[in-house]
Amino acid sequence: MAKDHGKQIKNDEQYEALRDEGMSKEKAARIANTDDAGEKGGESKKYEKRTKKELDEKAKEIGIEGYSQMTKDELIDELRNH
Repeated sequence: MAKDHGKQIKNDEQYEALRDEGMSKEKAARIANTDDAGEKGGESKKYEKRTKKELDEKAKEIGIEGYSQMTKDELIDELRNH
């Protein structure tokens, strides 16, 4: 049974599993709090096919700092490695 991490964590079990794998608290919480956490097989567009504005929105959503100053290629690299 997973520990209750309060209302700030939607999926306590997934959060603990991610932390056990060595993921940071911030990243584990972000993943555990997504509505589709754990689901695979989405139909999202490849980063290269997205606009800079779409990439900026994604970077903001996941907490990448300084995204507005990055080129599209730099942003894609940061999104993939964040």
